[in-house]
Amino acid sequence: MKELNANECLLTRMQEMSLDYHFTVEQEVGSATHAFFGFNGTAGVWRIAAINEAGGWKDRTTVEDMDLAVRASLRGWKFLYLGDLQVKSELPSTFKAFRFQQHRWSCGPANLFRKMVMEIVRNKKVRFWKKVYVIYSFFFVRKIIAHMVTFSFYCVVLPLTILVPEVKVPIWGAVYIPSVITILNSVGTPRSIHLLFYWILFENVMSLHRTKATLIGLLETGRANEWVVTEKLGNTLQKAADAKKSNPKAPRKLRFKFTERLNTLELGFSAFLFLCGCYDFVNGKNSYFIYLWLQTVTFLITGIGYVGTII
Repeated sequence: MKELNANECLLTRMQEMSLDYHFTVEQEVGSATHAFFGFNGTAGVWRIAAINEAGGWKDRTTVEDMDLAVRASLRGWKFLYLGDLQVKSELPSTFKAFRFQQHRWSCGPANLFRKMVMEIVRNKKVRFWKKVYVIYSFFFVRKIIAHMVTFSFYCVVLPLTILVPEVKVPIWGAVYIPSVITILNSVGTPRSIHLLFYWILFENVMSLHRTKATLIGLLETGRANEWVVTEKLGNTLQKAADAKKSNPKAPRKLRFKFTERLNTLELGFSAFLFLCGCYDFVNGKNSYFIYLWLQTVTFLITGIGYVGTII
């Protein structure tokens, strides 16, 4: 996939890093090993027989493309990913649009897992180990646990160890192993290696939002089936141009008020991490306050809804 507006702002650069790893590593490996991998819904070619045999498109979740891919896979169909065939796409360039997109991408798979886990278990057309792979690796680890572990460890457990000195996290678990994993995740976008540290901080912040969305999907509460079309800058500019042509004297649309941009949950964690950092600065021995204050700034930036700094 070729992102047309990857250089638009810092937010789109970080999205490019995440998506390039997803396509370059996860999708390529899934295709090469004939293991299951999710259908992304962008420039995919389906056999009509596969769609019909899988039961057609269903709107029971907000990830209908993944739903169809799982059902087709359970009926023996295999998917092929063509990495050398690039398709143009556009990334959301506002934090509000990105949050809505990430809510859908996190809530949808969790909700689909809730609805399909027993169907996968009872399926008799695929091998046992493929069931294990789909349930454990694809859904449980990558779509559910990954968000929760990232958020719990870096935004809750690590800060709380500062307040409870009897609990110690070894440096290899807090820094070395996560750093190696993160560096490997950035191999798909070497041109953005200088953004790696801020990308880590930003992903930690988004793990809060993704964990919340995952729990909503698993419990099927409130916004589990909320569908908000991801707003792209190209769509917005086109609508504005069309509106101007139809009504040249139309009043200029006002920007969002500052209070409408605020995200209280992120602001709350910003305050919590700042206090933990201050306590570590005064009483701590591990210098975790450096990380905590940097993470505080990132939570604060997202808390006021401003991430799109132009590069």
